[in-house]
Amino acid sequence: MNPRTILKNTFGYDEFRPLQEDIIESLLKKTDSLVIMPTGGGKSLCFQIPALIFEGLTIVISPLISLMKDQVQQLTELGISAVFLNSSLSQEDYRINEELIRNNKVKLLYVAPETLSMEKTLILLSSVKVDCITVDEAHCISEWGHDFRPEYRQIAEISLKFKDAVIAAFTATATPQVQDDIIKSLSLKNPKKFVGSFNRTNLYLQVILKSDPLSQTINFLEKYPNQSGIIYCFSRKQVDELYEELHYRKYSVRPYHAGLSDAQRKKHQEEFIKDDVQIIVATIAFGMGINKPNVRFVIHYDLPKNIESYYQEIGRAGRDGLRAHCLLLLGYGDISKINYFIDQKADKERRIAKMHLDALIRYAESYNCRRVPLLNYFGEKYEREKCEMCDNCEKEEATLVDVTIEAQKFLSCLKRTGEIFGAMHIVDVLRGSKSQKVINKNHHLLSTYGIGKDISKEQWLSLARQFLQRAIIQKDYEFGSLKITDLGAEVLKGNFKVKGILEAKEFNYKVQKESSLDYDKKLFSLLRTKRKELADKTGVPPYVIFPDKTLIEMAAYFPKTENLLRGIHGVGEQKLKKYGQIFLALIIEYCQTNNITEKLTSRSKKRKKSSIKNARFIEIGEAYKKSKSFDELLNRSNVKRNTLINHLTRYVSEGNKINTDILINLIQINEDKQKYIFTVFDKLGANYLKPVFDELEETVPYDDLRVLKICYINKQL
Repeated sequence: MNPRTILKNTFGYDEFRPLQEDIIESLLKKTDSLVIMPTGGGKSLCFQIPALIFEGLTIVISPLISLMKDQVQQLTELGISAVFLNSSLSQEDYRINEELIRNNKVKLLYVAPETLSMEKTLILLSSVKVDCITVDEAHCISEWGHDFRPEYRQIAEISLKFKDAVIAAFTATATPQVQDDIIKSLSLKNPKKFVGSFNRTNLYLQVILKSDPLSQTINFLEKYPNQSGIIYCFSRKQVDELYEELHYRKYSVRPYHAGLSDAQRKKHQEEFIKDDVQIIVATIAFGMGINKPNVRFVIHYDLPKNIESYYQEIGRAGRDGLRAHCLLLLGYGDISKINYFIDQKADKERRIAKMHLDALIRYAESYNCRRVPLLNYFGEKYEREKCEMCDNCEKEEATLVDVTIEAQKFLSCLKRTGEIFGAMHIVDVLRGSKSQKVINKNHHLLSTYGIGKDISKEQWLSLARQFLQRAIIQKDYEFGSLKITDLGAEVLKGNFKVKGILEAKEFNYKVQKESSLDYDKKLFSLLRTKRKELADKTGVPPYVIFPDKTLIEMAAYFPKTENLLRGIHGVGEQKLKKYGQIFLALIIEYCQTNNITEKLTSRSKKRKKSSIKNARFIEIGEAYKKSKSFDELLNRSNVKRNTLINHLTRYVSEGNKINTDILINLIQINEDKQKYIFTVFDKLGANYLKPVFDELEETVPYDDLRVLKICYINKQL
């Protein structure tokens, strides 16, 4: 089978996303690979397509039951044989899945690392051919990652039992240090590394100062009625309080945190996934197993602990490629809370955690394009000056004012307290705080005590961050204390002027339209209702039937035939067969009632234009069907042999089946050799003949390979 054919016919997509095709090719060549690709970047296809081409089994190691269940449901809907083995299955279902694996009736098996390491699992898998081991969420294997799981460390040893299997490690978030640790911990052999862009262009990034978080959140939610979203809070208590407030105001909302029972958490997650509930208020315990594509917003009600957590959490929005809004409420009190917990850690862990938190605060307080510090953190340089999809790029440049006096006050206080304290303590002294720490240290007796009362605590803390960015002060990451730099010393002497921003950031929300397509909202609503009805009947989440992006295209182009429906994103042959007539009937009736004519999608136009431009291949194909021999076809067509073969290749590639008996007579290769060559096509694909020619050790001429390529493609139809 050919990856591109599978992409269109099985998954309903016309083109691969960046890197997908290269990754698939690498795995098919059995080259160990590390793939760092953002959430929503299409990681799953990279191992699912090779799994359908490999003769044997592909094992997918995944950390969460919900993630396995979701993936298997989606694959089953596409007609792909996939199962999982975990504790959520009944004894009978577990036994049935084991039997399917034993009888080679499964292409993809999803397991947790704990299940994989069980003796009975290893005995089961030793009886089948394993072609690929995929490690999903691979950052869990690294102690430097933000979500280290010790059980992942067993994978390398287990993989040695499957010597013919290629190992593919996938993760959405990994700094260069974590990447190296994954390669080492999994014992990847001469791996190819694929690092996709961390830039999720469809996510609108916004940070506002937290003032009245409840009012700010409700104000935001009013802009996104009936839309799916996640609100992240720091603590269980905060989750419960916010849930109660939103529930009281009649929002469709559920809480999620570790304090709830397993049954409650599972129920709330299912309700959210199935669109029975629109909003989840959660701690970071929620989300890793969520593959819901139509999350239109993520709110960070409290500050996350680090950029990796923040990036992964906002990554749960807009997985369908449509626009989504990510709002972070920046509260300086949150920094103190996080620092309190960091201070309980051991020295090395504490130092790393402080660095991570500091990077997040620098991002939140940045006045430049938000994608610059965010992508820089992951080792990617953002080349554009403005992304046009963040608050900083959309607003007028902040007015810089002279803050030299404020800088001198801050530096003077820093010097008088011995350069052994963090920004919070310095600000407390400047603002004349009567806190126990200030009094006990006798800092209320300093000349700088109370000289900064004219500026708010938030403004002082913001200035402290700006002073860090301008290298007037520097931070000791081990102890959190601030030191005056050489440049800072010049500022204190009055030899250097400092400009900065004093005013608080403006508080407003710009609603993000999810799609640039002009679609019929009423038809979209009807299609969504029908999708929900079908999903409930089948017992799967609505997006497993079709994602929002598919319904939006249906409501924009009004396809009235199966052929035009094929041109819609996400409509593969299996889905077309299963749901095509149901949705077509709805669209046709709506168009008749409202006197609407269908429009061609850009993909349909391209195919139509291409068909007109290349109508010659159709003529040749149809003529072939009527010919008794290849020579007769050559004479009638008046073209050279190779040109004729090219036209026939194009004809079958467009989905037109032919009888290949005439072609097979052109070559002197027996049936067994033909079958073997087809297995090479299965392994390497039929797009390019050079790799196939090399694999066959140059024993089969290119002319014969071109003929066999037509027969191979035709066989897939």
